[in-house]
This record gives sequence, structure tokens and C-alpha cells, in this order.
Amino acid sequence: MNILKITDPAFRKYGKIVTNIDFSQLVEALASTPAPDSVIYEPSVKELEALPVFAEVTTKTYGELPIQIGYCNGQNYLLNALEYHRSSEINVGGTDAILILGLQQDITDDFTYDTAKCEAFLLPKGCAVEIYATTLHYAPCSVGDSKFQVAIILPKDTNLPLDDAHDRTWEDKLITAKNKWLIGHPEGGLDEGAHIGLIGENLCVK
Repeated sequence: MNILKITDPAFRKYGKIVTNIDFSQLVEALASTPAPDSVIYEPSVKELEALPVFAEVTTKTYGELPIQIGYCNGQNYLLNALEYHRSSEINVGGTDAILILGLQQDITDDFTYDTAKCEAFLLPKGCAVEIYATTLHYAPCSVGDSKFQVAIILPKDTNLPLDDAHDRTWEDKLITAKNKWLIGHPEGGLDEGAHIGLIGENLCVK
């Protein structure tokens, strides 16, 4: 799969580079977070949220909405699924990582999506990007044989377990957690009940 730079004009429809906030302390703190052989995601980590950047992102990026800072770390080379939120997501590279992205506008009326429409971008260590609410994304991928560490910043409670039952009709059948709509690939190894709607290859960056 062709890997583009995050500075490539093709990225502009998916998000933008965040240049008005210093994320260096967060990048340094990510080095102390676990990076297993698989993928681990923690939506809210108190040590990361204790950093000064927490208040700055709350004010400048989310307009004073409550936020959470967590991480997605590990080793991964496959797409497996795509998700979206009703809000932007900030990704901060604690290491180099690859983001596979798509557009929500390309989801069909029956909630399928052709993975051939995806594009991949290299997120360099130390770089922060805002991924727009209309951008499909999932776990980052590794660069070469390295493990990745990426900070994930979202509105508070995103990706936490749902409180209510959902009727599983129309778009509601995609919801798997708070503020999280997901479309899985048949080869993605997802939990039973996940909506399987990705058509085409389970993209691989290795």
C-alpha cells in the first residue's frame, strides 16, 4: 500500500496538522506507556491528563468541552475495521506510525465501504494531527518492525461502554461504544455483533 506524507495535499480532506500547541511533554510521557505485541487502547490516562497540554487542548481545540487523553499502542499492520465519531480526534505520534483513512461520505446507504478508497499516511514522531469527524480511521499501524505509540485525544467518555440498548437499525447498528460507529472487515477478528461492512482487501501496510 502506498504511504503518503502527512504534508501531502491528499491529507487535507481528512484533517490538518496541529501547529499551535506544544505536544513535546505528551510525546515524552508516551514513551513510558506500554507497547505490547498486539494493540492496546486506553481512552483516559490520568498521567497524560495531568500534563499542562490537557488544559490547552481543552481550550484551543475543543472550545472548552471536557476531553480525555489516552493512547493506542502496539504492533499492527492491518486495517481490520473503520470507525468514526461525531467529533474530531487528535492523534499525537509518540513514535512514527501509519494512519489508514477514508471518508464517511463514501459509506453506502446500506453501510458498506470499499477499502480501495482508503489512503495511508505516515504520522511522524512528535507530529499532532486533527482527524475530522467525517474521517474514517481505526488503530494506527506500525512502521517496519517497530511498535507504535500514539496519543488519542477525544471528547470525554468517547469509546466507553454504552449505557442504553440500541435498536440496531439504520446507522444505529454501527454503534459499539459511546460516540463510536464502526464498520468491520470479515477478516478483522471483531467481537460478535459488530457490523461487517468493509468490502475489498483487509489492507496491509507491511
